[in-house]
Amino acid sequence: MTDGGSSVPRRQLGRYLRAAREQAGISLEMAARELEVSRATMYRIEGGGTAVRKADVVAMCTHYGVPAEMTTALVALAAETKAKGWWHAYGDAIPSWFELYVGLEAAASRLRHWEPASLPGLLQTREYAEELLRSNPAMPPTEVGRLVEVRVERRNILGRRSPPPPRLEVILDEVVLRRQCSAMAAQLAHLQDRIGDGSAVVRVVPIRAAGLSYALTGGGFVILDFPTNGIRTAEPTTVYSESLTGALYLDKPAEVAAYAKVWQALEGLALDPPRSADLIAAIRRET
Repeated sequence: MTDGGSSVPRRQLGRYLRAAREQAGISLEMAARELEVSRATMYRIEGGGTAVRKADVVAMCTHYGVPAEMTTALVALAAETKAKGWWHAYGDAIPSWFELYVGLEAAASRLRHWEPASLPGLLQTREYAEELLRSNPAMPPTEVGRLVEVRVERRNILGRRSPPPPRLEVILDEVVLRRQCSAMAAQLAHLQDRIGDGSAVVRVVPIRAAGLSYALTGGGFVILDFPTNGIRTAEPTTVYSESLTGALYLDKPAEVAAYAKVWQALEGLALDPPRSADLIAAIRRET
């Protein structure tokens, strides 16, 4: 698992096609009618949510008046959108809206994860992940095992050698660490191991010291930064925010800036890494 599979090429192609359409002064609805596809399909293509056939890229480029040389480059990029990442082996067990995230996570150079409800997937033990998934009444029991394997597989990016692993920075609510479950003792030990080997920088927002803050009123999110080296333009910093039935991928500068301010506020509320490690150790002793 060394790259983002098809996720990064899909996003890059989508941005190029959206820019070409907008430069041509063609609305999304007009383009959809001309290409005989639904508006939702056009939205997914431009958002990087689906692979794109070469013939469709040629049709779009022709309709938008894209020069031949650029069309050739986009057709080549379209071929990469069909590349299979490791997660494709799990088929329908991974929702389509999360599949994109798995690829982006694998391609990121830095991950900033705020989690007020549970341990982040990259830091979960197999047992914790299974207990958490089984608590979901909408989760078919037959799918739990495969989804646990996905979470275990995702953790491999933290120990990879090439490309370098992403820098994982996590801020947790202390409540997450004190929530009672049968897997928590082993989970806390695993968390300490990941802190100790440098796989993650973990900070904890203490219950007693936090007080009221707007930064604590929203749900969890991840800010993903991407490498700047290479031939192509770097992926834009992206915010991932998940709900029960879908997710948001936000990469407009104003959107990213809003979440960056929340992250900064959370840093101000959280203990520094050494004191956070001490608190985790104390909670583990109490467990």
